[in-house]
Amino acid sequence: MIKVGIIGSTGYAGAEIVRLLLQHRYTEIVWYGSRSYVDKKYYEVFSNMFQIVEDKCLDDNMEELADRVDVIFTATPQGLCASLVNEEILNKVKIIDLSADFRIKDVGIYEKWYNIEHKSPQFIGEAVYGLCEINREQVKKARLVANPGCYPTCTTLSIAPLLKEKVIRPDTIIVDAKSGTSGAGRGAKVNNLFCEVNENIKAYGVATHRHTPEIEEQLSYAAGESVMINFTPHLVPMNRGILVTAYASLAKTVTYDEIKAIYDKYYDKETFVRVLDKDVCPETRWVEGSNYVDVNFKIDERTNRIIMMGAMDNLVKGAAGQAVQNMNIMFGLEEKEGLMQVPMFP
Repeated sequence: MIKVGIIGSTGYAGAEIVRLLLQHRYTEIVWYGSRSYVDKKYYEVFSNMFQIVEDKCLDDNMEELADRVDVIFTATPQGLCASLVNEEILNKVKIIDLSADFRIKDVGIYEKWYNIEHKSPQFIGEAVYGLCEINREQVKKARLVANPGCYPTCTTLSIAPLLKEKVIRPDTIIVDAKSGTSGAGRGAKVNNLFCEVNENIKAYGVATHRHTPEIEEQLSYAAGESVMINFTPHLVPMNRGILVTAYASLAKTVTYDEIKAIYDKYYDKETFVRVLDKDVCPETRWVEGSNYVDVNFKIDERTNRIIMMGAMDNLVKGAAGQAVQNMNIMFGLEEKEGLMQVPMFP
């Protein structure tokens, strides 16, 4: 059994890690970390865990935790993991960080966009960006994985194949994305109150959203050159889900079958990326509660552009599910272990 510790187990992503690992055949959660609920029973925080989890919440003592577990998930705000990790800890335990602390390779870019000082930049170089479908081989050997953000996961999986195959012009990419409110975390914020969100949709972080440099970095790797995009996220009144609609100019004349063949080349053997049938647009309701990403595309011959679309659950493939997928790879388990939940509907 893989012994697991979770720092931040009472946030949305942390709670989702708990839900998934309780259905995993080879893991045992021994540390439910939560700075806000120390000594409170986990089921008293989340009543869906009544008679399922009897453990009490513990603090975020990573030093002690590293002596008790095989892997630590840090489902915490930016800055915390970087402030806790050190060489001694990494020599004892594997870490999967769900924050942005180790996703961006340029510490200056990280500090500029997140407006905080990075406390352990010495580990940025070795941290593996845990987008499983792209960096699987590097994840296998990693001791520190930077779990990707939700928007970057959906965006990169939707666009990267066409960049790699030089089908689209990298300097023309526009990304319009929408997220459910759980993407903002469980902390109390006026903008996330029911009356603020219900019956409303709004753009936010326009030209300033922190996932922008992460998306640009990953798309640059795919393109083999520097990529700069327009990225506009929107908040929609639903609990879960990410929908990405991206646009780019075509670099050459292509047919539907040619583009479909490119997506199939990259994803035909991937369990969790589903390339939809012709003219079927991805919808968040068909991936809710699952680790699947649905992608598709539409060629607009009139404008010589292509529309690339993706949908996924921001808390599963966009956070906890991908983290568990990374853990499975790191420990040599079947990648889909604990992750074969059928999407929920309705």
